[in-house]
Order: sequence, then structure tokens, then C-alpha cells
Amino acid sequence: MSTEPESPAVAEETAAEQTPSDEKCESSTLRMIGWLSLGMAVAAVGIFFVGREVRSRYKFKRRTPYDFYAHAGEQQTGDFGVGV
Repeated sequence: MSTEPESPAVAEETAAEQTPSDEKCESSTLRMIGWLSLGMAVAAVGIFFVGREVRSRYKFKRRTPYDFYAHAGEQQTGDFGVGV
């Protein structure tokens, strides 16, 4: 790599290599990738919420009478049997 600055002719050649149609194609590709990733993120979040709702409904339908009274009459026992 040289420390000399680029000549204007070299800079013009580099700029001329990429035509406006290439830039348009490149930007549309990046835009498409962006929309695709956004769509996948929305789908993943939607699947998460739908799965959580289905699981909660499944658990609600499978409850037993013991689930209603699981904590009825439960008393806090202190430190029974611990220490002297």
C-alpha cells in the first residue's frame, strides 16, 4: 500500500465501475433481505404468543379439583425440627 494519494483518474474509474443499475440492484437486494428478516421476526413472535396461549388453554382444561384447593388450609410451619 503506498502513501501517495489516489489520482483523480483512478477514483473516476472506481466510480465508473459501479453503474446506477448495479446500485439499484444492490439496494433492492438489501431492502428485500431487510423485509425478509422483519417478517421472520414477526412470525417468531407470533408463534411464541400463539404457543403460550395454546399451552395455557391446555393446562386450564386439564385441571383437577385438587388444583382449586391446593393451598386451602395450608399453614406456615416455622422451623420445626431444626436446631436444639
